[in-house]
Amino acid sequence: MGRLFLTTPIYYVNDLPHIGHAYTTVIADAVARWHRLRGDEVFFLTGTDEHGLKVQRAAEANGLSPSEHADRTAARFLETWKLLDIAYDDFIRTTEPRHHQSVQAFLQRIYDGGDIEPDTYEGLYCVACEGYYNESELGPGLTCPIHGRPVEHMSEQNYFFRLSRYQQPLLDWYAAHPDAVQPESKRNEALGIIRQGLDDVSITRTSLDWGVRVPWDPAHVFYVWFDALINYATAIGYGEKPDRFDAWWPAVHHIIGKDILRFHCVYWPAMCLAAGIDPPARISVHGYLLVGGEKMSKTRLNQIHPADLVADFGVDGFRHHFLRDAPFGPDGDFSYEGMVARYNSDLANNLGNLQARVATVVDRKCGGVGPAPRADSPLAEVVAAAHAHADDAWRRVAPSEALEATWRIVRETNSLLEAAEPWRAEPGPEVDAVLGDALEALRVVSILASPAVPYAAAEIWRRLGLEGRPEDQRLPDAVRWGGYPGGLQVIRGDPLFPRKQD
Repeated sequence: MGRLFLTTPIYYVNDLPHIGHAYTTVIADAVARWHRLRGDEVFFLTGTDEHGLKVQRAAEANGLSPSEHADRTAARFLETWKLLDIAYDDFIRTTEPRHHQSVQAFLQRIYDGGDIEPDTYEGLYCVACEGYYNESELGPGLTCPIHGRPVEHMSEQNYFFRLSRYQQPLLDWYAAHPDAVQPESKRNEALGIIRQGLDDVSITRTSLDWGVRVPWDPAHVFYVWFDALINYATAIGYGEKPDRFDAWWPAVHHIIGKDILRFHCVYWPAMCLAAGIDPPARISVHGYLLVGGEKMSKTRLNQIHPADLVADFGVDGFRHHFLRDAPFGPDGDFSYEGMVARYNSDLANNLGNLQARVATVVDRKCGGVGPAPRADSPLAEVVAAAHAHADDAWRRVAPSEALEATWRIVRETNSLLEAAEPWRAEPGPEVDAVLGDALEALRVVSILASPAVPYAAAEIWRRLGLEGRPEDQRLPDAVRWGGYPGGLQVIRGDPLFPRKQD
């Protein structure tokens, strides 16, 4: 049994959850579910980032205090993750006392080591990014390259993290841990940033009060990124529970979007080195989820809220689409029409049709009692290969590949039924053999697909007459061919995935 400390980014509370947030979170949730199936000890963390100028301004715009605004928006994230059946183990908020204590302990250690020093910063600042840019990095009219908004000129006395001292230590770390950042293109991007040379970075502010106080100089609060990144350490007991931290930190795996690569793959590993701990063991970076070819943003008015799609496609339809439709790594482009096509193809026409067809024929030819599978079924090898491919893909954070492998079982089982046509045959051993194989394939699929479609997987399991739940099974034993015992009452039920109109 292994151990996995899996994290999403913590999401800013200046805005409501949209499908970009959900994309990252559903991926992380499905990966966590897969590792639980494998019997691994899993700690899955998500949460909200509630400090900084951007949050303070959003609160003011809504006539609220920052605390009131954070409470309201954090509640919306909690509601959305409940809607999408996100099975997290901890939801952290950066306004919690435990986080303030951890941030102060972490950065005090870096300060005591001599890598945080006072200085004056003057530069071009994007409030939406909570980050400074060089003029050469900006778009026309001095606009942020990510948000397209004009940046602001800021100058203030604050404390700096001497990031410049960590250029070579970071290069040495990446050389010794070539798989720490995946995919390789994102690792190369991080290395490119480091090799260009690293400037020291401002990590405190005196221009606002909404943040974690600097313990050695209470006139300052920590700059939001250097507060937020430490949430990963807070959640496993940094500064308070050293044994727990030491047990979980080596198993950390961050899942992030490429827009925060610099912070997670350059600043955060350097901070860890400065604090005397190892950089994160693994960071998986995905591309943007685009709408009409553009990144979602409030200013472009192209945000889509998860509840709107769940109303049309259900929770499983939502989850399956975002796990299956875009390979992890490159940018993906969302369209409603593409979601309908994926739903109809994978869920209605393949998995849903297979379950309905098998249950109907078992009812008509076997009196509703499911026969056992053949030991020498042609589907046995299909199942073994699909499990091996899915396991490899989930562990690499390649959900689209994992689901493609799983749906191969669905397609091959439908093909077996088409060739045998048990609905045309007289009841007897040949019909029992084919239907037993199909029932066993459905049993296996309900387990392998459960990280993506937990509700449908549980319902298929129930309709097969099995006790318990797919998520309670343990791989690889649970998917070895022959697990369906036969002799169980098979339930027909309503269609799992009614077909959608294009």
